Amino acid sequence: MILKNCRYIVTQDNHRILENVDIRIEEGIIEEIGEKLDGVDKIRCQDYIVLPGLVNAHTHTGMWFLRGFYDDAELSLWLKKVFEIEKSIPRWVVKLSSEAAILEMIMCGTTAFIDMYHYPEETAFVSEKTGVRAMLGPVFMDIFADPENIVKRTEEFIKTYGKSRYITPVINIHSIYNCSEETLLRAKDLQAKYNYPLHIHVSETRKEVYYSKTRYGVFPVEYLDKLGLITAKTILVHLGWITNWELDIVARSNAKCVHCPVSNMKLATAGFVPLREMLDKGITVGLGTDGPASNNSLDMFREMKVMVLLQRNNYWSVDIKAWQALNMATLHGYILLGLKGGKIKKGYVADLILLDKKSFRLNPLRRENIVSNIVYSATGDDVVATIVDGRIIYSREKKAEFIEKISENSEKLNEWLRKHMESV
Repeated sequence: MILKNCRYIVTQDNHRILENVDIRIEEGIIEEIGEKLDGVDKIRCQDYIVLPGLVNAHTHTGMWFLRGFYDDAELSLWLKKVFEIEKSIPRWVVKLSSEAAILEMIMCGTTAFIDMYHYPEETAFVSEKTGVRAMLGPVFMDIFADPENIVKRTEEFIKTYGKSRYITPVINIHSIYNCSEETLLRAKDLQAKYNYPLHIHVSETRKEVYYSKTRYGVFPVEYLDKLGLITAKTILVHLGWITNWELDIVARSNAKCVHCPVSNMKLATAGFVPLREMLDKGITVGLGTDGPASNNSLDMFREMKVMVLLQRNNYWSVDIKAWQALNMATLHGYILLGLKGGKIKKGYVADLILLDKKSFRLNPLRRENIVSNIVYSATGDDVVATIVDGRIIYSREKKAEFIEKISENSEKLNEWLRKHMESV
């Protein structure tokens, strides 16, 4: 495949922005960037901005059917209501929800996501069928499943998807307050055995910090570190109540973090993710929407803008820039995935998105303001095409088809939810 005469290429490689050049893709890899390249399957891109695909570094795709459910509650009450619904959730609901969420994400330029939800086998099946990258696996969560059962299911998941081109297994842990110490240690042993990443919500609320301090005598990240769960393979999500000394633990261990600003504000978790200090310490921080029931958008363009605005508001400073938001959504996301991606550079995976340079949201457009316009003005609706592994998995010509499928799933999911809401 050749992307011909790309009007702008936002390379994410030392802030380089190229104009009017071609990209040659072979076997899912960026093979060459230059002028007048030859090859088959040419796509004329003179009206497009090309940038690396966006990584939604933390979400719960199977919760798509709960969008708009119990929206005006703080996290603890919201979780209680959600858990009551989820106790009876069947596999087909997760499958249809995951499909709707994945279609929505790729329409908005997401090329990969990190997921945590029930029945990941259903989500993985849809992901492979759609051609989007995903990191996921069964969830350690004592109120829903015996940890021994999760160990077995995770090992089965690894056997099934360990060699997949699009699926990466992960050791999912819901939280320290929904898992006993014994469960956490079982998850740790599983991670050490298979060497896949470990993914956990942590330090999300003041209540969680109080729980950890009173029960274990230390703060949440300190507790996980004490148990040996903070390593270079650990992905810590939320961290609105992390302390300065816990940041040192994260940096020293080379653990990774994910910031979910919209969801945290919507659920009134308060606190503040100290992004400037994280980046200054060299910590890799990805960006996630969280689930479609707690955000409620899966549009990573919106998330980038809100992230910058929240940081500036809380710091009383403009230290956090638009380019840092784009780094988090692209480069850092691919580091979390363990893939050579997030840059438009020879040898990197061909996970790319095309934006319409004629979009009124992106204009007036110049080389100098292109990153600012992408972060502060663009939305997922400006995506013309989404390419994963060198394959076009979405183009504007498919938009009506995608929307029709989402609508079809929505009707079936609403019917099931209505029958079960009365008990909540």
